[in-house]
Amino acid sequence: MRKILIVGAGQSGLQLALGLQSKGYEVTLMSNRTADEIRSGRVMSTQCMFHTALQHERDLGINFWESQAPRIEGLGVSVAGPESQRLIDWVGKLDGYAQSVDQRVKMAGWMETFAQRGGQLVIHGAAVGDLDYFSRTYDLVMVSAGKGELVSMFGRDATRSPYDAPQRALAVAYVHGLGPRPEHPEFDAVRCNLVPGVGELFVMPTFTNSGRADILFWEGVPGGPLDVFQGVKDPSEHLALTLELLERFLPWEYARATKVELTDAGGTLAGRYAPTVRKPIGQLPGGGLVLGVADVVVANDPITGQGSNSASKCATAYLDSIVEHGDKPFDGDWMQATFDRYWETAQHVTKWTNAMLAPPPEHILNLIGAAGQLQPVADRFANGFNDPADFENFFYDPAATDAYLAEVGAAAAAGSAG
Repeated sequence: MRKILIVGAGQSGLQLALGLQSKGYEVTLMSNRTADEIRSGRVMSTQCMFHTALQHERDLGINFWESQAPRIEGLGVSVAGPESQRLIDWVGKLDGYAQSVDQRVKMAGWMETFAQRGGQLVIHGAAVGDLDYFSRTYDLVMVSAGKGELVSMFGRDATRSPYDAPQRALAVAYVHGLGPRPEHPEFDAVRCNLVPGVGELFVMPTFTNSGRADILFWEGVPGGPLDVFQGVKDPSEHLALTLELLERFLPWEYARATKVELTDAGGTLAGRYAPTVRKPIGQLPGGGLVLGVADVVVANDPITGQGSNSASKCATAYLDSIVEHGDKPFDGDWMQATFDRYWETAQHVTKWTNAMLAPPPEHILNLIGAAGQLQPVADRFANGFNDPADFENFFYDPAATDAYLAEVGAAAAAGSAG
């Protein structure tokens, strides 16, 4: 039986551990926190998982919260004008619903399941020296802890990392009491509100320790009016700032939020990081090799909501590569090929995310505007969050965007004429 060590108990590490366990591998998982510490700690992310990523969880039988989490059936976009008026507002319908489960709930639950199924769970922070020792006793060591000393083993890939500084200041609040969206009270959607030159606000339904909730997530241009959360330690002050900015820039969202309260004392998060792609193989002092997983090697800004989706897709690709490899050694060539397999999907996420961080060119503004008049455009944009590769076909190239809009416009005109 092949022995595998996974360091880091997030979406990718746990999904991979549970998948390998189900295939009969002897898996050791290292986490720097217990399940109880995770469950009662601070929120870790804003996760919205779309159909493909959810299906990976269903395939492994670990979709434990699917019946409890809100079904997100659409993705809407609003654009604010200079007087805080709403210039654009539309919602695209998803082909398959999305869901969000607070990672405190999911990671704690998955960790307990892994241990109950006989997995070796080690509660201990890992340093490079620890991995040097472990690499001699395991067939494969993978690092899926996206922060801290271990990440420094994986060199930055400058050719795939156009930004060397954070492009957004991030501020998250999990709340109860958000009112229904008046435009579509009959279904849930993720809402993306664009404030040109200032930043974005995302609103997404989620499932947390205390049941149904909503996430209010500001992404502010560094140095701008939204970049005010650094150093705010008090959760109630964080929420007050969140609402103050809502009232100032997005009054239609503020109108729903006048009665909100935090889900719990750990329901806020603020920070920033530079989007970075790293080399997938780390070399230990003793010569052993380790393979980086998910956001250890491809860390995108959360503006496109792809973090947990990418982590799930990475875990799935790596699991398939490990199983297909049989008893052969997990050498550097295999590690590079395994990462390359994941990069086939991840490259589209990175390209799209980096494009969304930049000021939008005219053809993208036209596309977002047209989605308000042409429902197929809104739907296609929404479903790109599940399959970012599709943006290659109509998003980046002005001529391709114009041709696509002309084609949909002509079809709509023919439909109304008929």
